[in-house]
Amino acid sequence: MNGDLFWNATTDELKKGYIYNHKANFYICLLCGEVFEDGIVYPMGDALCDAKKAVDIHVKTQHPPIFQHLLGLGRIYTGLSSGQEDLAKLFSAGHSDKEIVALTGANSLSTIRNQRFAIREKYKQAKVLVALVELMEEQAARQKKSTKPDGSKLVDFHPAATSVDERYAITQAEKDDILKRYFGPDNKLLIKGFPAKEKRKIIIMQKLINDFEINRKYSEKEVNTMLKQYYEDYVSVRRSMITYGFLDRNGDGTQYWVKLV
Repeated sequence: MNGDLFWNATTDELKKGYIYNHKANFYICLLCGEVFEDGIVYPMGDALCDAKKAVDIHVKTQHPPIFQHLLGLGRIYTGLSSGQEDLAKLFSAGHSDKEIVALTGANSLSTIRNQRFAIREKYKQAKVLVALVELMEEQAARQKKSTKPDGSKLVDFHPAATSVDERYAITQAEKDDILKRYFGPDNKLLIKGFPAKEKRKIIIMQKLINDFEINRKYSEKEVNTMLKQYYEDYVSVRRSMITYGFLDRNGDGTQYWVKLV
């Protein structure tokens, strides 16, 4: 999943699961990055579809429901506790408060109503915060004195990050400096040791994950081969990419894939 595309998407685009690039005239799936170009007819099952219809069918048939995907991002992004996540699933299924009491064994109707109210209040707070941040950035852009790129801008990180804290407060200038320090113009490593500092690790792993294809399963040997071209201690790097949520794997470690949520 492209972090920049995902985090820059509007609410409506997040709900649909795809965006439209007006300059390039194509649709992009926010969940896997697949592109559907205007003017091309796509076979979707027994039907032939234009790009917009094709991406819509793709999102609905090739991925879990968007509601499930967004809820799966967890408390870091939704702000909901695990209990509220469970209730949100029941609310979305159309259950009444009385039915939810019976399904969950809650103490009373008021308990469910209070949680419904709490989620609604989070929603209102989120809308206000979105408006505030957009106004903040628009006003800052108007007041900008220089036309030079602003290195203080924070870069977006992968949505599957397992723990978001100060380690992810990375500016564009920091990212550019680290990549320049560790990688040459030919994409070859200049410094062979995997860094101990957390921010450097994250920046480098963000670069390494670009070598992996979305929605493809890799064997452990394939992953090792891809990472070995950068680091001799590919096992440590592979382990870090799992720990930080860049890669995921099955229980016996025989298959790896890019983690989307």
